[in-house]
Amino acid sequence: MSRIGKLPIIVPAGVTVTVADGNELTVKGPKGTLTRKLSPDMTIAQEEGQLKITRPNDLKKFRALHGLTRTLINNMVVGVTDGYTKRLEINGTGYRAAKSGKKLTLNLGYSHPVEMEDPEGITSEVDGTNKIIITGIDKEKVGQYAANIREKRPPEPYKGKGIKYENEYIRRKAGKAGKK
Repeated sequence: MSRIGKLPIIVPAGVTVTVADGNELTVKGPKGTLTRKLSPDMTIAQEEGQLKITRPNDLKKFRALHGLTRTLINNMVVGVTDGYTKRLEINGTGYRAAKSGKKLTLNLGYSHPVEMEDPEGITSEVDGTNKIIITGIDKEKVGQYAANIREKRPPEPYKGKGIKYENEYIRRKAGKAGKK
């Protein structure tokens, strides 16, 4: 049995979960509403403020889907109650970020500023000039937008310049050895 898949999902007060035909799941909470189409092979049962996911049999495909389905539903429940946050740091001389409306402007040492539009349901804030905070209710969208921003100038191993996640460790390399 899947260790993650067999865990029940506790639905907090103020959150409503609706399962439509074909496993179309809708989760409504204080922060918003999320909808996702899940595998029709999994059975989602609601009992006394908990959700339980069961699989039809022990085929490898269903074992893999069991834990995935449970995690996706749990991420939706956590998203509409607490939301998700990713924090990025910009390191480098002259590298900075600015925010105007829904537009994030990044100066990353290129000949032009890089402008990015916030996706639907995602908000980004700039703390100072070198910290970016991305928040939203959909874990997948928050992570993808953070990855898209980081992709504009990933951190390099020699000086550590670039955009990195707040808790990311950059393995540093030694520069060229001098001639003797």
